[in-house]
Amino acid sequence: MRVTAYESLDELPQGCKPLFEEAGKSSFFLTLDWYRNLASLILPQECRLRIYVADEGGNVLGVLPMKHGSEGGGPFRGRKLEALANYYSSYFMPLTASMDSLQAIVNEIANERWDIVDFHPMAQDSPIFNELSFAMGNAGMSVQQYYCFGNWYLEVGGRSFLDYSSSLPSRLRHTLKRKQKQFSTMKPRVEIVTGKQGLDRAIAAYQKVYRSSWKVDEPYPDFMPGLIRLCADHGWLRLGIAYLEEEPVAAQLWIVKDGIASIYKLAYDEKFSKISAGTILTATLMEHVIDVDRVREVDYLTGDEDYKKDWMSHRRERWGLCGSNMRTPRGICSGLLNRMSGYAKNIVWNRNPERRKLG
Repeated sequence: MRVTAYESLDELPQGCKPLFEEAGKSSFFLTLDWYRNLASLILPQECRLRIYVADEGGNVLGVLPMKHGSEGGGPFRGRKLEALANYYSSYFMPLTASMDSLQAIVNEIANERWDIVDFHPMAQDSPIFNELSFAMGNAGMSVQQYYCFGNWYLEVGGRSFLDYSSSLPSRLRHTLKRKQKQFSTMKPRVEIVTGKQGLDRAIAAYQKVYRSSWKVDEPYPDFMPGLIRLCADHGWLRLGIAYLEEEPVAAQLWIVKDGIASIYKLAYDEKFSKISAGTILTATLMEHVIDVDRVREVDYLTGDEDYKKDWMSHRRERWGLCGSNMRTPRGICSGLLNRMSGYAKNIVWNRNPERRKLG
């Protein structure tokens, strides 16, 4: 089996597309378009793409999108290879049609003598997670698993919104009823943009709300408009805006693809926090994706905030795998330190101010 490393998504052979399309059915974070938007708008200048493709007889069997830069400084500066993901990403997995292709790619990575190899955030309950860990060990890496974040989601189970809403905690049901009554007296309007019509105005409204919210400024201002337009192009967009007397007061970006509604971004103007416009907007979008889009799952993506468990029915976890390459001096040092003290990546991850504030 041959493994080739590419430095651009545009260089990938056509045979890669079916793997991206199949993986994209489980998450839009695995689509080729997601990676293109991410790579073109947010990768720091010191990072470079390295996409591994395994093929046999011209048949592509595995794709692993990665990026690389440097870790540390001075004499401890090491070579680190990590998943093509960052704080905007809630999911990452290798795209593979066989365990052999995954092992071949990991062997190539080890042979290239990267000191540290890091994959995150992945579904710990996926067979690929264990297969990747096994492949890393086979390639001579010392492997550490680490926790990234909790992920709350709703199994709709064919219910209508009415049936679903009756199952919500009584406290949330009463809050919704009271706030919706208050909201209705204030010349309200809720708009859900799903395509290109009215998109520029909706993006401007979203950005206005975001600037008026508690959240820090986006480190890459073009990323969110680019993602919104991408979703509109593909019919995935559910951009909800709540207005009071034509002033936008709450905004939410939901992404609907292959029966899954992912709640990607939430924000509300802090001046209007007492009327709970964000809660009302969540209920409105929930009704739309359940009754109109007929999704089978609603995914709250990243984090264990208390309010999420009121809306969702289940919780799972996203984990990472860090491999120290025992073929390199710095990899050996990293592996020994990890074995002695435990891998503290979960602490670093959860203290990341960008991830904590951007969510």
